[in-house]
Amino acid sequence: MTVAVPVKNEEANLAACLERLSRFAEIVVIDSGSTDRTREIAEGFGARVVDFTWDGKYPKKRNWFLLNEPPRQPWVLFLDADEFVDDAFCDAVSRCVETGGHDGFWLTYTNHFLGHPLRHGLGQRKLALFRVGKALYEKIEEDGWSRLDMEIHEHPIVEGPVGEIPVPIDHRDDKGVARFLEKHVDYARWEAQRYMSLQGNPAASEHFTARQRFKYRHLAKWWYPSFYFLFTYFAKRGLLDGAAGYHYAAYKAWYFQTIRLLIREQRSKNQ
Repeated sequence: MTVAVPVKNEEANLAACLERLSRFAEIVVIDSGSTDRTREIAEGFGARVVDFTWDGKYPKKRNWFLLNEPPRQPWVLFLDADEFVDDAFCDAVSRCVETGGHDGFWLTYTNHFLGHPLRHGLGQRKLALFRVGKALYEKIEEDGWSRLDMEIHEHPIVEGPVGEIPVPIDHRDDKGVARFLEKHVDYARWEAQRYMSLQGNPAASEHFTARQRFKYRHLAKWWYPSFYFLFTYFAKRGLLDGAAGYHYAAYKAWYFQTIRLLIREQRSKNQ
C-alpha cells in the first residue's frame, strides 16, 4: 500500500507522522513548495518526494498526484501530516483490504481542540483509502475563486463498493484558536462558492452522500447553524467532552453562520 502525505511547511508534524508508517510499502510526500525542513525530513524517512505547484485550476493536489505521479502500490491511503496512525489502525486496514469486496473505505478521526481529544460530537469522516485506478476526487469547476490548492471538502468518487475502517486516526490539528478561525474563514468562502455553483446544476450532486445532500439542501437556511450546534452538542453527546466540546460545537455553528452570510451576500450581488 502507498501512503500519500500532502504537505506545505510541515516540519513540526511530519516526522511524527512518517515514523508510524514503517508497515507500508511506499511513502510519498507531495510538497507545495515548502520553505522549511519538510523536504529534508521526508527524504530522511526514505519517502518519495514529488513537487506540486497549483495553477488555480483542475486538478488540485491529490488528483494531480493520482494522475501524474501515481502510487506504485495497488492501494493508496491519503494522510495529512498531523494525522497519526497506530498498530491497531494498521491491523484493521490489513484485514479489510485483504478480505476483498471493497474498492474504498471511509476513515474516522479523533480530533483535538483546546488541548483535548474530542471523543463525542459529530465525528470527522473521510473517504481517504481506496484502490488505485478506482477513484478520483470529485472535479469542481472553481477556477478563480478558490485559494485552497488541495482537495479539502471534496470526496473521492469510488467505482465500486465502499466500506469503513472502525479504528480511528489521531488527528492533532490543534494549532490554537486563531489558526482555527483563519482556516475556517477560508473553508467558509469555499463552501459558499460551492453552494452557489450547485444552484441550477442538479447533476453535480448526483454522487453526493446522504450527509452531503442534507448539508447542501439546508446550508443557507436560517436554522442550520443552530441545528448543527444542538445536534452535535446534545444528540451526538458533544457535551461529554466538557468545555472543549462546547466551544468546538459553538465555533462550528459560527462557521456555518459565516457560510450563510457569505451566500446571502453573494445572492445580493447577483441580483
